[in-house]
Amino acid sequence: MSETPQHTSATREPERPDTRARAEIDLGALRANVRALRARVAPGGAGLMGVVKADAYGHGAVPCARAALQAGAAWLGTATPYEALALRAAGIDAPVLCWLWTPGGPFRAAIEADVDITVSGLWALDEVTAAARDAGRTARVQLKADTGLGRNGCLAADWPRLVGEALRAQADGLVRVTGLWSHFACADEPGHPSVGAQLAQFHDMLEHAEKAGVTPEVRHMANSPATLTLPESHFDLVRTGVAMYGVSPSPEIGTPADFGLRPVMRLSASVASVKQAPAGLGVSYGHHHVTDAETTLALVPLGYADGVPRHASGRGPVLLGGAVRTVAGRVAMDQFVLDLGGDTVEPGERAVLFGPGDDGEPTAEDWARAAGTIAYEIVTRVGARVPRVHLDERE
Repeated sequence: MSETPQHTSATREPERPDTRARAEIDLGALRANVRALRARVAPGGAGLMGVVKADAYGHGAVPCARAALQAGAAWLGTATPYEALALRAAGIDAPVLCWLWTPGGPFRAAIEADVDITVSGLWALDEVTAAARDAGRTARVQLKADTGLGRNGCLAADWPRLVGEALRAQADGLVRVTGLWSHFACADEPGHPSVGAQLAQFHDMLEHAEKAGVTPEVRHMANSPATLTLPESHFDLVRTGVAMYGVSPSPEIGTPADFGLRPVMRLSASVASVKQAPAGLGVSYGHHHVTDAETTLALVPLGYADGVPRHASGRGPVLLGGAVRTVAGRVAMDQFVLDLGGDTVEPGERAVLFGPGDDGEPTAEDWARAAGTIAYEIVTRVGARVPRVHLDERE
């Protein structure tokens, strides 16, 4: 009779911190960014919503939400309802707006958790009112206007009916219309004609709703780029997403430093192996890099499963051994290689993919250029198996 080996506490390896890779999250920098953004909108009296969707753009939703609130954020924003409910489960009781709903979404749970629910059409209003009846509570809803982005939101032709039905539901005690809002398509392109057109359309839709009897707590339209460059769009509240994490929403409008912002994430990994390689050695899948002389190869244990973009193969910049190197050949699922030329390093040295740039390391924007994408994607796609280490965390 065979026996299955039993792993007891006596034989199990002791738990150790994961030294393979880490994403250090500087919550002190995040708080400073929130304060800088609040100072920018304070002259007009607008409050600030800290957007923590997508696990706070990859930075860790709950710690970042707390840090944003500590720095004076008045609201939090999420895309999905389960992101909002996770904040409530963590004991965060600040106002939270959630905007991406599908039929059958957890409307009752959101109502009972005092989450503001975005309504963009009659189907959603019907589901919210039904859930409010079941819960025996008034739902907090915000009506979203599609002023020209062409995604979620109610178009101008359908707006009078949505507003009217929402007011009827409010008269019945089923909902309270707490907000009116919209979203820009091209605020990261200064001078784009759609920006002014959308702003004018929002004013028209606000006027209709308010004349019909809506008395919102907040009206808001400005995302990160509009917060930084378009003060006339600030209204009662601005929604700062990527800027809160110290990433510029567009290189064309300025660097983070131009706006007094500091990148919050620093992604690094421990070199897994170092070896001397001869000339003519193919490196990684497809041999898109071949050593042209005797050289040193360093293996970095991060790959596209961790969010390192495969499109940056042969181009991604990494600080190692006091110099910025370029990914040699293809990024694989779990690892990539750096060709160090005549230099050498020891296994265990830290390879820094991106950070604030203080020590000469690349930034998320550098990786975005290498991958032909935007810096939002670089920080957000860092995978779940990379531990987040939150620095300067406060209760």
